[in-house]
Amino acid sequence: MPDDSLQITPQPVRRQVEERLRDAIITSRFMPGEHLSDRKLCDLFGVSRGVIREAVRLLEAEGLIVVVPNRGPFVAYLSAAEATQVYEVRSVLEALAGQGFAERASTEEIAELRAVFEEIAATPPGADRMVLLGLKRRFYDVLLRGCRNTYVARMLDQLLNRNSQLRATTLSDPSRLPHTVAEIRRIVEAVERRDREGTWQACREHVMQAAQVALRILNEHAAAAASRPAPPPRPATVPRRRSR
Repeated sequence: MPDDSLQITPQPVRRQVEERLRDAIITSRFMPGEHLSDRKLCDLFGVSRGVIREAVRLLEAEGLIVVVPNRGPFVAYLSAAEATQVYEVRSVLEALAGQGFAERASTEEIAELRAVFEEIAATPPGADRMVLLGLKRRFYDVLLRGCRNTYVARMLDQLLNRNSQLRATTLSDPSRLPHTVAEIRRIVEAVERRDREGTWQACREHVMQAAQVALRILNEHAAAAASRPAPPPRPATVPRRRSR
């Protein structure tokens, strides 16, 4: 049976499938390493195999899906080495976006950024990680719109999607939330002063602090996986001799 929450309404079908599949990966509905078979996705979305394969190709180009020869598409897994590179690039792009916002955003957009921050600051520890991720998504939507740099906005948006599951994990850590609030407060206050350099530094600091938490979590997961005992070998099967 098709999943009603993923059903497609009359609009460009391929675009809807692409957006909803991306959202399902970003929000951890599909977990890293999960197999995205044609049959599973066709049943969930209620569309043809051709539409699914086109959407998969587009998300493969974004790095959200990896296609393994002879096995099919899987949700991409971000290693610690890859995460380090993503956060390095993201820190520069986010600093550029913040600097551009401080310089070019309207008074209304600055007020909108402050309003989203106040919602983040009011979020209690232990809140659902998807709520926090949604608030951060709104924060970035305002920031990227107001920076008036379409290239920075496009590239940063893709990177945010690429490491969205790590972001959701770090945001769900109660010990991380107060630091997140303090870091974003510095960004907003620098923006309100129209302090381009201060905003640049505050944005970079926010990303690098988030990177430390994310890499710690990735390394902990890798260590836990390495410490698990290997499964016992399967017993050898002796071929049955034909009766004569």
